[in-house]
Amino acid sequence: MVRFFGFLVGLVFVAVAAWSLVWGAFAFVTQPREENVVHAFHQEPRALHLASDGPLGKYDRRQLQRGFQVYKEVCSSCHSLSLVAFRNLEEIGYNEAEVKAIANQWQIEVPDVDPKTGEANTRKAIPADHFPSPYPNEVGARAANNNALPPDLSLITKAREGGAAYVYSLLTGYRDPPANLPADSRPGPNLHYNPWFANLNIAMPPPLRSEGQVSYADGTKPTVDQMAKDIAAFLTWTAEPRLENRHRAGLASLIFLIFATVLAYMAYQNIWHGGASRRVRITGPLDPENMERRDEANREAGVNL
Repeated sequence: MVRFFGFLVGLVFVAVAAWSLVWGAFAFVTQPREENVVHAFHQEPRALHLASDGPLGKYDRRQLQRGFQVYKEVCSSCHSLSLVAFRNLEEIGYNEAEVKAIANQWQIEVPDVDPKTGEANTRKAIPADHFPSPYPNEVGARAANNNALPPDLSLITKAREGGAAYVYSLLTGYRDPPANLPADSRPGPNLHYNPWFANLNIAMPPPLRSEGQVSYADGTKPTVDQMAKDIAAFLTWTAEPRLENRHRAGLASLIFLIFATVLAYMAYQNIWHGGASRRVRITGPLDPENMERRDEANREAGVNL
């Protein structure tokens, strides 16, 4: 009896699931989808080609240094880079003395504790320190940005769909709202229309406003497009500083696998396929004389019997 009721309960569940599936499929086919305003106006990231792209990509150190300069002069006043230390800058071409100078002259001091009094204070940064946050905590960050929290940029190209292309598109994507944008989707106070942002309206004002906002030491023309590409390349490095090592390891593994495959194929040809092809076969009746002749020929050919 218990089994019978259990069977009935299971049958009811299966029937309900089947009905839900059929009804859901019918509704999906017959009912038109509601138009989503955000999806209608949202843009996919624009194409961005960096030297680090592809399986053999390498970082362009000059571009990374230009991107760091953009971060230092434009982005660091609002965005932290908490997972990167000053000494990591040696990996993009700065020498030890330059790194010490950058850390010592950084506009934001590092939080510390006075060892004599135990009171909180600040000090100049050293190469071993990570880049300090421009705000003491999240509350202070929101208070300074109309309740919007500026994200940490250390892993931003990993955290956002589109990666570096998203960063580049966002920085160059500020527009005036189109005339056909519904009123409830238009930017409100302290918001800015950007079709590459998730909900079209972003609290961050355009950080790259005009050509020449940053003066590049290598003489590259600092257009808005160029600065956006450079900071996108730099943030690609902060998110994956070991990319070149990974590419080298992958290439070495691929070469090893190709070499091992060739050796295995040659061994197969020599030991199995080749030996079988050298084996002597004698047609005719299987009398003792023919079998002895066959075995003698195979021994002379070096074939294991």
